[in-house]
Amino acid sequence: MLAASAGVLAAAGCQAPTTNSGGESELPESVEKVANPAEQTTLEGVSQFRRSLENWGYYPEETVPDTVDVEWRIPEHNTDDHTAAKASAVPLSEDAIVFPGDTGYLTALSVDGEVLWQQETDMVGRGIHGTPVVAEGMVYVGAYDGILYGFDAQTGEKRWETKLGGSIGGSPTYDGDAIYVAVEYPDPEGSTFAVDPDSGDVVWEDDQGRPTDHPHCTPAIDPTTGTITLGSNDGMLYAWEYPSLEFKWRFETDPDNDTDGEIKEPIAAYDDAAFFGSWDRNIYRVDLETGTEDWSFETGGLSMVGPGVDPTRDEIYGGSHDGNLYALDAQTGEERWRFETDRPLTGCPTVCQDRIVFGSKDQTLYAIETDTAEEVWRVESDGSVTSTPRVHGGAIYYAERAPDPENGEIDGGAYKLVDAG
Repeated sequence: MLAASAGVLAAAGCQAPTTNSGGESELPESVEKVANPAEQTTLEGVSQFRRSLENWGYYPEETVPDTVDVEWRIPEHNTDDHTAAKASAVPLSEDAIVFPGDTGYLTALSVDGEVLWQQETDMVGRGIHGTPVVAEGMVYVGAYDGILYGFDAQTGEKRWETKLGGSIGGSPTYDGDAIYVAVEYPDPEGSTFAVDPDSGDVVWEDDQGRPTDHPHCTPAIDPTTGTITLGSNDGMLYAWEYPSLEFKWRFETDPDNDTDGEIKEPIAAYDDAAFFGSWDRNIYRVDLETGTEDWSFETGGLSMVGPGVDPTRDEIYGGSHDGNLYALDAQTGEERWRFETDRPLTGCPTVCQDRIVFGSKDQTLYAIETDTAEEVWRVESDGSVTSTPRVHGGAIYYAERAPDPENGEIDGGAYKLVDAG
């Protein structure tokens, strides 16, 4: 499996966001405000983590089979002992996917498991923990070497790379004009960037270095309220006006500093609010206009699961280190059901037509009924299932962490499950 040829380092430049004659920022042509809260903002021909700009993880057109078999497993896809949730697969086309690993390899695979191309990123550090964006014939991904990469989707050739900081641990978000990504520095500090997808040039950086303290979160863009939100290890949720990128507000998860309030996973923007879990053991709803808390739901452990959304049920699905996946009323935070596993949840749930798929550190991938939380099936794996599963064309792609690197068990695989019926 040979890496494609390398490109050159892109120079970083800056420019202001575009505005109309009235001084108000215009949305990119690819982005429209949705009038119906049951609609998410997806871009035609674009594949990215959690699918939409709002990070719902919602795929109503995808069905989850009643029973599944493992069609293939790619060995030694993840071999590191880091505890963060691993990167997930995204479709490259109808018959191919791209799958990053903490080995540092970014691998394009046919749906049959054949390697189409493979590229290198951070080969001596922690590799890739974020999920790529596939758009306009390119694949964009950040790695723990602090570099954002742009690869040709067909050949894997590296078109550009831009060094942004110390590490990129989260996934980028693409709105048709720019790639938005959080970056961390060793101190610990952090920042947020917008990068030109054609050249890799920096077109915007938060001038105050927000967020601070190692942000691993994936930005959520809500065109309806005109807000970008991003969480960080400092326990803050940050918001900027979109697309002007003027700073808007910040929300502190634990103002009394009684607990660690880190926000690790993607924010879900739904119904004019931000939904997210925190290490202070709560799942929150925060108003996107004002930055004030609407409600919080206390779990039995820290929460680092990016919530899924089902707008037809007006529910959000969040998880916790207490091992439970929770269905919560989006308006009130009232618990509708919980599904218990044997270990903590760290990867995001994938919400499909009437079923939810998610993994647990108990080394198992689960499928449950959305209405009742009744288990449909479970698949046991060798390592903890901390990646977010992707359902594509009736198949399910996911990855596991290396089982026990300290004792030489470093074979964390990438899987494809298919209908066993």
